Amino acid sequence: MKENSTFSDSYLLSIQQRAAAGDQVAFKKIYYHFYKKLYLFSLALVKTKEAAEEITEDVFIRIWQKKGQISAINNLRVYLYIATKNTALSYLSKKAKDNLTEPFDNINIDLHKSTLTPEELMITAEMYRKIQLQVEALPPRCKMIFKLIREDGLKYKEVSDILNISVNTIDVQMAIAVKKIAVALKPEFGFLVEDKSKSGSIEKLPRRT
Repeated sequence: MKENSTFSDSYLLSIQQRAAAGDQVAFKKIYYHFYKKLYLFSLALVKTKEAAEEITEDVFIRIWQKKGQISAINNLRVYLYIATKNTALSYLSKKAKDNLTEPFDNINIDLHKSTLTPEELMITAEMYRKIQLQVEALPPRCKMIFKLIREDGLKYKEVSDILNISVNTIDVQMAIAVKKIAVALKPEFGFLVEDKSKSGSIEKLPRRT
């Protein structure tokens, strides 16, 4: 199974239960599926590759050390992201005494180049490049939310749990992101996303609830 493929809930639960029983092969599947996503999420927070690698490894080490408890985790995706966030914030707290309890508005992130998945559209390399540029121009908090949903494939409720913000806030931020991208690209790619700002709303990318 490729690293960027999506685990169904039932498949993830099955390998989660096998890992809890000490199955190293099952645990490695979890590791390889989530490692890069969690590493990039951590990197967005701590800004250094070495620290991000250490944090991500620590998360998986602790999971394996307490593998017997894995089967009791209700949503492993959310659990891993929250564990990564908490570990990253603990790392930052040791580096400085700044206020780390503020929302993610002031955290600037450097997204992986494959931020937006083309999905069902026939997107040329030039169009894809332009979309990436517009995503990079999004405000930091908006970019963080957009990344978790569009690149990492998380559901709105999962992102809500991870970042400790409301689903409504995520909805608003996603609408802002899509509108900014649509407005910027419409002169050249008007068919990509229809701008309905005059009516107070826009056609959003498919929402995973």
